[in-house]
Amino acid sequence: MARGVFWRYGPNVQPFIRFVGLINIAVWLGAAVFFTIAAGPAFFSAEMLGFLPRPYAGRAAEVVIERYLLLQQWCGAIALLHVLVEYLYSGRQVERWNLVLLSILFVVALVGSYWLLPHMHELQRTMYSATASVAQQAAAKSRFGLFHGTSYLVSLLMIAGLLQYLWRLTRLAPGARAFSGSDRFRT
Repeated sequence: MARGVFWRYGPNVQPFIRFVGLINIAVWLGAAVFFTIAAGPAFFSAEMLGFLPRPYAGRAAEVVIERYLLLQQWCGAIALLHVLVEYLYSGRQVERWNLVLLSILFVVALVGSYWLLPHMHELQRTMYSATASVAQQAAAKSRFGLFHGTSYLVSLLMIAGLLQYLWRLTRLAPGARAFSGSDRFRT
């Protein structure tokens, strides 16, 4: 498959495919940085807690986290689809590192949505429940703190992974040249 499946669509398709991949990774990375550094911590800032009690701020944060994780899943799926389309178009071998990295980032988003977020929701309900004992509330608070710290660390690692993928996506493909023709520079 030297020329790829979609060779008949002309040379203008590959830059468009690359552009879609870059836009996707820019949205994904931008959302990760914004949420991890600005939006997430804002829910528990002194200003927010000044007018919104902690249980309500926590629930509001959960709603935003749910949407954020959904965005991560979409971006991960688009990135994996982008790798497939780029392979089908160009016929070049897929770099395993990119595929592994994207797969890990996608699975982390899925685990966050379907395992971590529901567990943290239940822990938060226990922490602020009027019917839970003091021991149950303390245990829930301790476990919630562990999950929260771990999720923050994973978010920072995701940002590093997304930066790595962006770096690999923007560098020249193996065998590619910086200019297209030898007749461009005549003496």
